[in-house]
Amino acid sequence: MLRRHLDEHGTAPDGRLFSGGRGGPLSESVYGRVWQTARDKAFTPTQVASPLAGRPYDLRHSGVTLALNAGVPAPEVARRAGHGVDVLLRVYAGCIDGHEQMWNGRIEDALKDND
Repeated sequence: MLRRHLDEHGTAPDGRLFSGGRGGPLSESVYGRVWQTARDKAFTPTQVASPLAGRPYDLRHSGVTLALNAGVPAPEVARRAGHGVDVLLRVYAGCIDGHEQMWNGRIEDALKDND
């Protein structure tokens, strides 16, 4: 679909895939309407009624949470997200979930005598 769109429409002069009516950025209202339409088509009714990906910006939160849950060190996640580590941990620390057994295993391995 992306290749077809590029073949049919090309890109904006600055390289963006989608542009507004006069070639500038899409307005927030247009972007928001398109986003909501996509959510309605892609999600189940229960998901649509939830806050899941309610705004495009929520994808950023999902990406940061995914990286943290995957075990990427906080300084690297912060660098990629454009945050300081203190902000990253204050905002996202509660999102790190479901890996207690793995983390406990790593701590136990670190405490083992390597003789």
